[in-house]
This record gives sequence, structure tokens and C-alpha cells, in this order.
Amino acid sequence: MTAIQPVLERAVAAGDLPYVVAMAARSDRILFQGACGAEADTVFRIYSMTKAIGALAAMLLIDRGQLSLDTPVAELLPEWDDLQVLEGFDGDVPRLRRPRTVATVRHLATHTSGLEYDHWCPPALRYAQLTGTPLPPSGRMESLRFPLMFDPGTRWGYGMSTDWLGRVVEAVDGRRIDRFCRDEIFAPLGLQDTRFEPDGLAHRLRPVFRRSRDGGLREVAIAPPAQPEFYGMGHALYSTAADYLRFLRLILNRGTLDGTRLLSPAAVTALCADQMRGLAVPPMRSVMPQVSADVELFPGMRITHGFAFPRYEAAVPGRRGAGSLGWAGICNTHYWIDPGRNVAAVLMTQLLPFAEPRMLRVYDAYERAVYAAL
Repeated sequence: MTAIQPVLERAVAAGDLPYVVAMAARSDRILFQGACGAEADTVFRIYSMTKAIGALAAMLLIDRGQLSLDTPVAELLPEWDDLQVLEGFDGDVPRLRRPRTVATVRHLATHTSGLEYDHWCPPALRYAQLTGTPLPPSGRMESLRFPLMFDPGTRWGYGMSTDWLGRVVEAVDGRRIDRFCRDEIFAPLGLQDTRFEPDGLAHRLRPVFRRSRDGGLREVAIAPPAQPEFYGMGHALYSTAADYLRFLRLILNRGTLDGTRLLSPAAVTALCADQMRGLAVPPMRSVMPQVSADVELFPGMRITHGFAFPRYEAAVPGRRGAGSLGWAGICNTHYWIDPGRNVAAVLMTQLLPFAEPRMLRVYDAYERAVYAAL
């Protein structure tokens, strides 16, 4: 594992990353922990790495028989029935219609519900600009009225489905999602530094940087809103590399961690197995280059989606194996799980735009160094 730390140090020295924390593990032990330009216990705004935790929350209820993958969303949240599909625009007037299919819990978890973020969806961006409707990262209830971009179950589109999934958990369980996660996930797994508000952790937060046109880095102010009207399970968490790796080890251990069973093995299979029913994850073409580059992590590979994670259906030579899982947060916090090789890892910084080339080159080098050391 001695070859991994130099990868991090070169990345920071070259200005590829402002700072970085990285960890890798087997199911039963830590393999590597390193940092450069930051402390190992740095707290990160993990944004969309929250989504897998949201899926875990819903799977806990499914595992207990309180919910089904195929439960219609509107049965639990009648307000879902108010959402219409955006067909286009008549001038500057959105043209909307009723959905032709019924959205289910499975659709929310796999991002096939019809909801899309404006970062990668021109119609969603135009709708937001014309109507002033906020998106869920605002933390405002009004954002949950954002329309569908397609009929549920007809294709994949990356968006705020997991925010609705968190609302499903609240409807079934009765607790607010932050309390549910604290009681049912964070405490049992020993995630002491994972929370929705950074109270007591602010001194361990590091700033977010943005790549400037000249290739340099400048600090920007960005964070999930404090005390929002609702906590979005698509974006709202703060965490550390060590905490998130404990969650990944839960998956490698088929639902147990340090003697605590949180999920049945069957539930872990459902979290990880392809739940797309023939659909696949397409490349994500950015319409906000200051926020995200185009996202196509492994060009030409078939990518599907489990209940909790994107799933990479082919092996990458020198990197992850077929059937590996993984995703990231918009500020370039990344993770993967390779059940076949019994390894999981995180690579975390705070940098925009997402998936920019220099970041991805560091990710490639880090992942290759991890596998070379196994």
C-alpha cells in the first residue's frame, strides 16, 4: 500500500486537487488511510453520496416488510399525483400532461421516476428559469413540485428521486428522516461524524474550490442549506472518509458490521443487483459546465442501477471488476465497492466542476494503485 500515498501527494502538488483524503478497506479491515493538504478526519459535504444512505433507509423498511419495491409512490404520498410530465414549451409556457405510467419505489431508487436535475437536462433548466421553481437542494418544500421529464419507468434520468424516497420513509415510519437515519443507520453503524447539520463539526470542514479557466483553484461558498424545510436524501449529508467507508464495509459484509446486523443478505442483494428492468444509465451531458463536466466514467460500458448504487457491468483492466458499484458527490467525493474482489474505497475532496478531467485522472491513478497493492 506504500505506492498509494504518493498518488495523493502528486495530485495536490500539481494543483489537480486542493486537498484529498482517501481510504480503502476489505470487509474486515482497513487497507489504506491517507491524506494530503487536509486532516484524515476532515468533514465533507458529500452531496449525492447521500443517495445511497437514502436507499438504505428505504431498504430497511422493505427488509422489515413495511414497504415494497413496487409500492406506488402516490399510495404513500398523494401529492406525487400532482406531478405532471413536461412535454415541451409553447413559447415560454411549459406544456404539461399527466404521466402515462405509475411511479413506484423502485423507480425512485433507480432514477427512473421521471425527475431530473437541471445540471444535465436542458428542459429542466429552462423550466426552472421560466418558473422560478427551486430544486430540492434548496431544501424548500416547493421544490417537490418540480415536474417529471419523462414517464416513470421509460428511461433513466439523474435527479431528485431520492429526495422523494426519503419522504416515503417518513410516510411509512412516522419519524422525520434525520431522526430515522440517526436512530436506524448512524448509531448502529457507529457513524459518529455523519449528520444533516454540521453542528460541532464546523472546525473540521474544509472549503470548496472551483477550477478556474487558467487551471488554478479558487475558493467558493457552497453548502447544503442549514435547517431546511426538509432534509433531502439526495444531497443533504455531511460525513467523513472513515464514516462512509464503514457504510461501504456493511455492503461488503452482506449486511453486518462489527457484529451488528442491519440488513438481511437478501436485502443487500437487492441494494446491489440490477433493478433497471432492461434500461441502462446513459452518459450525462452537462448544461452547467461550471458545476459539472460531462459524466461518462467508463465510455462504452453498460451501466445499470441497483436499488442504492450505479452498477458497472464490465471489468475495467487494472481497476474495478464486473458488477462493481459506485458513485460520487457533486464536489468530487467518490467511492466504489467491488464485491468480487472484496474491496471498497473512497477518494474525497471538495472541488468543482464535478468529474473534471484532472480529478478523473487522479481517481484513475488512485484506483489503480489500490488494486496493484491487493
